[in-house]
Amino acid sequence: MHTTRVFYRTGALVALLAVAGACEGNAQVQATQRTQQQNVTAPPKWEKKFVKPSKDDLKKKLTDIQYKVTQEDGTERPFKNEYWDNHQAGLYVDVVSGEPLFTSLDKFDSGTGWPSFTKPVDPTAVVEHTDRNFGMTRTEVRSKQGDSHLGHVFPDGPKPTGLRYCMNSASMRFIPVDKLEAEGYGQYVALFKK
Repeated sequence: MHTTRVFYRTGALVALLAVAGACEGNAQVQATQRTQQQNVTAPPKWEKKFVKPSKDDLKKKLTDIQYKVTQEDGTERPFKNEYWDNHQAGLYVDVVSGEPLFTSLDKFDSGTGWPSFTKPVDPTAVVEHTDRNFGMTRTEVRSKQGDSHLGHVFPDGPKPTGLRYCMNSASMRFIPVDKLEAEGYGQYVALFKK
């Protein structure tokens, strides 16, 4: 009888470890799939180094809503922001650091009132964190170099990625294609010629 209990306990432990391994493996597969989905086309890298200004300098540089969104993890009002309905071709960059974030090529109308994209222009330009504020679990998106709060990503977007990067206009600056060269983003012009 003692041997049987050990066998059942061992069997339960093996089953528990198998389930845990499957969950971990599933999470790794999902992360790999997300990376593969985002890498549908690999754009040129943005290579400028950025040193984040002090809070006082940022308060002088940014509008109140830009500061609240990017530095205090705020959210602007839907349908009352600059880019939710922008249909021009161009590049969206971090309002703080200038690092490229999204292109109009990946922008779609999500019906939410915020600019939404299927993927970042470069998957390494953004970082994701678990956000448990307001009694829910979401995935926050921040710019890598500027550490600006941009918005959240959800798994309900269109193909090819199935993702919806729901961003705040206040965290970004839009540069039309015809101004990319003049503003130092000439390497991204080729994306719009395909």
